[in-house]
Amino acid sequence: MAYEYKFDTTVQLLKYKVLRSLIKRRYQGSMDESVYLDIPKEISPGPNATMRCCVYKERAILQERIRISLGGDKSNPNVVEVIDIACDECPSAGVYVTDACRGCISHKCMDACPKGAISIINQKSVVDKAKCVECGRCSQVCPYSAIVVRRRPCMKACKVNAITMDADFKAKIDNDKCVHCGACIAQCPFGAIQDKSYVMDVIDLLLGSYNNYNYKVYAMLAPAIASQIDYASMGQIVSALKILGFYRVTEAAVGADICLHKEAEEWKEHGIMTTSCCPAFVSFIEKNYPTLAKYVSSSLSPMVEAAKVIKRNDPTAKVVFIGPCSAKKMEFKLEKTGGAIDCVLSFEEMIAYIDALEIDMARLEEAPLDDASYYGRIFAKSGGIKEGVVAVAKQAGIEGINPVSMNGLEECKRELALLKANRSTYNFFEGMACEGGCIGGALNLHRDPKGMRLLDKFNASATKKDISTSVEKYKASLEKEQEQQ
Repeated sequence: MAYEYKFDTTVQLLKYKVLRSLIKRRYQGSMDESVYLDIPKEISPGPNATMRCCVYKERAILQERIRISLGGDKSNPNVVEVIDIACDECPSAGVYVTDACRGCISHKCMDACPKGAISIINQKSVVDKAKCVECGRCSQVCPYSAIVVRRRPCMKACKVNAITMDADFKAKIDNDKCVHCGACIAQCPFGAIQDKSYVMDVIDLLLGSYNNYNYKVYAMLAPAIASQIDYASMGQIVSALKILGFYRVTEAAVGADICLHKEAEEWKEHGIMTTSCCPAFVSFIEKNYPTLAKYVSSSLSPMVEAAKVIKRNDPTAKVVFIGPCSAKKMEFKLEKTGGAIDCVLSFEEMIAYIDALEIDMARLEEAPLDDASYYGRIFAKSGGIKEGVVAVAKQAGIEGINPVSMNGLEECKRELALLKANRSTYNFFEGMACEGGCIGGALNLHRDPKGMRLLDKFNASATKKDISTSVEKYKASLEKEQEQQ
């Protein structure tokens, strides 16, 4: 290619190389057990290792990446998996007193510890690991910054405490706590945690359609894609997806328009509500604040709402969602979605797929993409739903809505705790598991601040300045469904 893709990390580049090689082989008809030997040798040719202790370990880890890229452990329902062999470099977590301790006589660290875990021995602070709960208060008050709280990156990234260490000090995910947000995927510096890929299922859908003769395959793009690519326009991305074999490319933001319509009306009826667009946020409520689940909007996510419109108009259609979210890979399988989505691709996988077929997006003609309104597109960033629901409520003459935007699970925790205690001053709660919203999703190509400017430009380019067109499509699809019954 004449340009290079910008990934945040080398881990993403490795995922990309594995996926690209697998997709190439799938189209060449050479998908057999040899992929587990050939692809690792292509990516890590040796003789010297560049990332691990030896080239053989590099190849062994790549074999595990291939396994997960082919769907992973079928017995594990979680879309997020740990690569055990890659998880062996992080130091143990805990609170440590460094050599910077001066043995001061104020002993603020001792006074701050709520568990009495710190004592002074030979004029130095010493931590009793059996008592320490790693709250970090001692570190905060030490005048010399001599006490450090060290946590594994994956454990630090996980805001629901779903990650622990097993007996061999490997990361272990508690599926009962995990909300599938993918924060651990993005933060593990060794790439020891990865999302399962269903790209082979997408290829099967496209090839099985026989150029959309047997059935039509729709690609549904999440609006966050506008923040990811600056070497090709949105129209060129659409053209590339059509070359892959998709019948039509639509905007998931159409579903966001529908959600705004339904949520404004639902809030009018109930008075208190949380959003339902982020599946990780919904899962967070269900697992951590079950008494608040009654407030979650009955609207399905924008992805599902938009797909249902497509399938009401064409019951034989297949819909593939393309976005930055690992939780979507769990959501599309849920019973409540009714099979509206047939498969999910990440942005990382989309790029690998396009490159595997040697499609140069920058040289393509532009195809149109203008399905959704400005308000639907801004769902991609934190605060977008809040802005949209205020505007829609005003247009509908709905008064009294007082929304708050919760940016990331830490903010969600604080506001939901207040709601549970009947102390919140808000009555509409926008929840996003990823900081920044979907543009901070774990499966984005990057999280460059420039992406926000690209997204804002794309949002402003929407010719539809209200949600009426999407709502009309939604209502018409319902009427068509009733006629067919």
